[in-house]
Amino acid sequence: MATVIQPSAPQPLSRPGPHLGRFQGQVAIVTGGASGIGEATCRRLAAEGATVVVADVNGERAEAVAAELGNHSRAQQFDAADVTSIERLVLGTIERFGRLDVLHNNAALTSPALHAKDTNAIDISFETWDLVMGANLRAYLAGCKYALPTMIKQGSGAIVNTASTGAFSGDITRMAYTVSKAAIIGLTRQIATHHGPQGIRCNAVAPGLVLSAGSLATVPNVIKVMQRHLLTPEIGEPEDLAALVCFLASSEARYINGQTYIADGGMLAHNPAMADLIDLAARGG
Repeated sequence: MATVIQPSAPQPLSRPGPHLGRFQGQVAIVTGGASGIGEATCRRLAAEGATVVVADVNGERAEAVAAELGNHSRAQQFDAADVTSIERLVLGTIERFGRLDVLHNNAALTSPALHAKDTNAIDISFETWDLVMGANLRAYLAGCKYALPTMIKQGSGAIVNTASTGAFSGDITRMAYTVSKAAIIGLTRQIATHHGPQGIRCNAVAPGLVLSAGSLATVPNVIKVMQRHLLTPEIGEPEDLAALVCFLASSEARYINGQTYIADGGMLAHNPAMADLIDLAARGG
């Protein structure tokens, strides 16, 4: 008699714990480190032994996060739209700790008021375009520019840039944001190509929908719509991206350079009309 094996119910996403000591003795800077993916990355890096500089435009919140991380971490208020502020952040960190091993370029402009102005090629103002490009792209270049000399001198260093799945598909709005995230992928490849032989690795992560305070503030009404198109039972959280960032920054990823890793619950992996086709099939169409 044949044995019938019933398929098991889908299991929730499991999240691996920290690899203790993976960043022992290393120094890391995380921009946008006071909330969302940046905060989760700060916490994971600290749990794995790193000294972490929590850099954010919200200095008070950065101080609170750094205080929770302990004596080996510090906060620094900085402005991603100000290159001089970024220079102070990076060079000040190197002067204080004597080295820099990990740079996570993660800060971005995400305010709903700005997104409302970031529309399309006809309606967007050059002021809005320049503001978004400055904070989302030029800031990443500046971080690399000031971190690279020390990393090259050390003979090692890992840079992880936060891009977006928006870089891979058009959208009905957020013109400058989408283009800036696509440019970050190009920047990532350039840094890896120029400095990989000197021991520098530069990779990017491209998050899809992530349940952070920022996304809940800017796109609360579309979360359920987007969830229909995921290929995972749960929506991603900042900790899921932090795990990926820390892997790419660690020696476990020593043979990975110039790459962009998409973490979107499979949204870009399938036919864009999949959810509608499933509905059609259910109706017998």
